[in-house]
Order: sequence, then C-alpha cells, then structure tokens
Amino acid sequence: MALPLPIQSTLLRYQTEIENALREAVEKMPELLNREAAANDLREFYGQIAYHLGWVDAHFTPVAANPGKRLRPALLLLAYEAAGAWGLDTTDNQHLRRALPAAAAVELTHNFTLIHDDIEDGDSERRHRPTVWKQWGIPQAINTGDGLFALSRLTLWGMLDEGVDGLIAARLGEALDRACLTIAEGQFLDLSFEQRAEVAVEQYIDMIGRKSAALMAGAAAMGALLGTRDQETIERLRSFGYATGIAFQVRDDLLGVWASTEESGKTEVGDIYRRKKSLPVLHALEHANTQDRHYLREVFGQEAPVSSEQVKQALAIFARTETQAYCRTFLAEQCRRARAALASVPRAGTEVSARALQDMEMLVRFVEEK
Repeated sequence: MALPLPIQSTLLRYQTEIENALREAVEKMPELLNREAAANDLREFYGQIAYHLGWVDAHFTPVAANPGKRLRPALLLLAYEAAGAWGLDTTDNQHLRRALPAAAAVELTHNFTLIHDDIEDGDSERRHRPTVWKQWGIPQAINTGDGLFALSRLTLWGMLDEGVDGLIAARLGEALDRACLTIAEGQFLDLSFEQRAEVAVEQYIDMIGRKSAALMAGAAAMGALLGTRDQETIERLRSFGYATGIAFQVRDDLLGVWASTEESGKTEVGDIYRRKKSLPVLHALEHANTQDRHYLREVFGQEAPVSSEQVKQALAIFARTETQAYCRTFLAEQCRRARAALASVPRAGTEVSARALQDMEMLVRFVEEK
C-alpha cells in the first residue's frame, strides 16, 4: 500500500539509518560470536532472519523488497529528537548515532513478535510472501523468532559504544523487557478470546493496549529516555506512543471491514471473511438486538467459510448498531489523547526538536484521516 506523501517523507527521513543499523546488527553477529567453523551450517539461520526482514528471497539471494514502514524505530527516533536529543542539534543526522542501537532493537523485537504471531494465527503470507513458518516449518520459525529476540537485546547494548550512560542503558533494557512481557500478555488474551463466546469491548481495548500499543509506548519512552533526563517529558511521550498505538490498531480494524483493497492493501471486508473478532464485531455484538446477535454469533463461530451473503448481512447489522460511527469516534478520541500528550511535552527549543514534534503530529493526522 502506498503511503500518503507527508507520512511517507516522515518515515523515509530515517529509513537509511534504520536499515543500516538493522543490517549491521544481523550481519555482524556470526563474527561477534566467533562461529567461523559453523558458518556454512548457520547460513540458513541468519538467512531466515534476513528473509523475514525483507532483504533476501527464500534462496537467500538479495532482493529489493518492501521492508515495511519501520514505524516503531522511527517513533523512537522522533521521541528522541522531540525530547531534546541530549542537547545535540545537528543537520547531518549525526545526533541519531546515540539512539540507533535502541531503534534497531525495537524493530527486531517487533519482528520477533510477528514471526510468532504468524505461527499462532496460522497466517501463511506476510507482505505477499510466504511466512517463515510456511517456508521452513513451525520448529524453525519458532527458533528464528527466538533468535531475533536475543539479537534485539544484544543490539540494544550497542548504545554503550555510542557513549550512552550505563544507568540509562539499564533503564532502556528494562523498558524493552517490560514491553515484551506486556506484548506476551496481550497475545495470551488475544488467543484466549478466540475460545470465548463473549468478549466485551472493554476487554478488547485492554488487549490491544497490551499487544499493539505496548511497543509503541515503549519505543516513544525509550527515545525520550535517550533524549532527556526530564521525567515529565518521558511520561508524556510514552502517553503519546500508547494512544497512537491504540489508534493505529482501531484504524486497522476499520480498514479490515470498510476499506477497499486499493485503499488499504487488504481484502475487502477481509476481517469478516476471516471471522476476526475485531472492534466492529464486538461492538455490534454488544448493541445488536437478540436476533442479530444470534446471527453474528453463528457466522463468527461456524467452521465453514463465510459466504458473501453472510458478509452482506453482517454489514447490515453493523449499520443498524451504528458500529462504524462508534469506531470512528473511538479512533478520534485516541487521536485527541495523542495530540494532548504531544502538546504537553516541554519544548526543547531546537530546530531538530520542533521538526520532530511536527512529524509526530503528522503521524496522528495520518491515522485520523483513514
């Protein structure tokens, strides 16, 4: 899916630095671990990591693939700049060096969760290619995800080589670990919801706050920790990341039902065909009449594929319960909270900081306009 130019320019501004940091982290690891004797045997292990990150094909031949938005490391770097970037105000991006190991670690963490999610959800494709488990089997995919998790932690400590104080590094490690644990909690809830007949909207919001928003909040807080010692700034940027993470997931839920393929890159009404218990479904179940509620439960609980007629009827129920309007209102409220958190961030007074705050506002606008 092509991104609008304003948000695309925001993410592309850091793309080269982020990609270089990721490649350095992955490619130097065999050397760092001194595994020369096993280099040929380990080629496929690191090749599977490179495949998932979009750098090579299934034969480990380099390709020009779409690596994704790299949103979380970009958010970390934006928060770092917004918080003052440790007083560094440069025009050549040299100030980013302090924060790039943390940015790469956040992205590697995100990708480890994606590999495991693909297994747990049974998803056979990601970005129009077979997922790691589909290509190499579930055992190897689990191991590749575990490898990415360990690699993310080793990458994080690279900030010590960039002059980051050891105490700050320890706080960053704690922040990343807390985010990982919270994501696991969210995934547990998400999987358990699949077996429940009743899931309240409030429970769903709590789940996505853990599974989807935790790493966004963690990335923003980590960037702020690298940029300032001011706790107020750190907490407000964390709040921005959390609200933005919730908003991104609700936006995704809306696109999963009401967007066309051209708009979103998704299958039209794909979440209904997949029987995904997203926010629209749960809201409709809470507010539908008895007959409509019974119908939705049957459709989303059946083993047979969902038919086009069932999709049509589900959309009619969503219309009667004003579900789309509710989801849009909820999305707007999360965006309002993100803007309020951003507006309350103490200004660092540098050109770098001002530009970062503008770009973070652009992130909110991008979410809100869909």
